[in-house]
Amino acid sequence: MTMKVLYGAAPDDVKGYDTQRLRDAFLMTDLFAADRVNFAYTHVDRLILGGAMPVETRLAFGSGEDIGTPYLLFAREMGIANLGGTGTIAVDGETFTLENRDVLYVGRGAREIVVSSLSADVPARFYMNSVPAGTDFPHRLITRKEAKPLDLGDARRSNKRRLAMYIHPEVSPSCLLLMGITDLAEGSAWNTMPPHLHERRMEAYCYFDLAPEDRVMHMMGRPEETRHLVVANGDAVLSPAWSIHMGAGTGPYAFVWGMTGENQEYNDVSPVAVADLK
Repeated sequence: MTMKVLYGAAPDDVKGYDTQRLRDAFLMTDLFAADRVNFAYTHVDRLILGGAMPVETRLAFGSGEDIGTPYLLFAREMGIANLGGTGTIAVDGETFTLENRDVLYVGRGAREIVVSSLSADVPARFYMNSVPAGTDFPHRLITRKEAKPLDLGDARRSNKRRLAMYIHPEVSPSCLLLMGITDLAEGSAWNTMPPHLHERRMEAYCYFDLAPEDRVMHMMGRPEETRHLVVANGDAVLSPAWSIHMGAGTGPYAFVWGMTGENQEYNDVSPVAVADLK
C-alpha cells in the first residue's frame, strides 16, 4: 500500500502554477496498477482517495501507520466503487460481491479490507474515497439498481446526463461522505453544467470508461480566472471548495463524484453563469 500526500493550494497561489505544478497539486494518476493499492491523502478536508486493481492476487489493506491512527478507518468511513469486472470485498471477514457500478459503504471502525477479482482477464477496479467520520453506520452494499437516478441537462446544450446517488441520505446514510456516479448521454460532452461553487464542501472526481485515445478537459479555478487539467481514463481530480468544476470529453466517459464538508445538502451550491467565466 502506498500513500501519496497532496497539500492542495489557495486560489491566489494557483495563479502562478505552470501545468506540471497544477497537475501535481490536484491530479492523481496511475491509481489502477495491477496488484497494487495506491492512496493519496489530501489536506483538502483530509479526504483520502485511492485505487486497487487485484489481478493475480488478493490485496489487503487497513493499516493506519501513514495517518497516525491504529488502523486506516479508526475514525473514518469509506466508499468503494467498482469500475471494472466482478470483484469481492471482505471487510473484517464479511464478504460482499460487487458488479460493475456497484458501491460498498464501509463504516467507521473497519480494521481490514481485502479485495479480489473474479477473473484476472477482466479484473475489478476499486476506486475509494475516505473521509473523517464521527458516527458509526453499518457497512452496506448499494447495487447499481438501488442507486437513486436524477436526469439532468439538455441534449441541445450537449450536457444531458444521468446522476446516480449511492452514498446519500436518501439511499444509504453516512456521516459526511457523499458518493455517486454520473453518465453522459450519447452525444453529450459537458458535465456539471452550469458550473457552480460549494463553499462548504469539497469534491473529488474519478473519470473512467474513456477510450485510451480520449481525454476530459477538466475546468477548475476561480470563476474569474479559470485553469484546466487534461485528464485520462482512471485519473482522479481534487476540487477544493473555492474552485468551479466542469469538463468536456473528446469521447464517451463517466465519472465518480465524492464529497465531504460541513453538510450533505447536495443542492447547497452557488451557481456561476457561463458568461461570467474568464
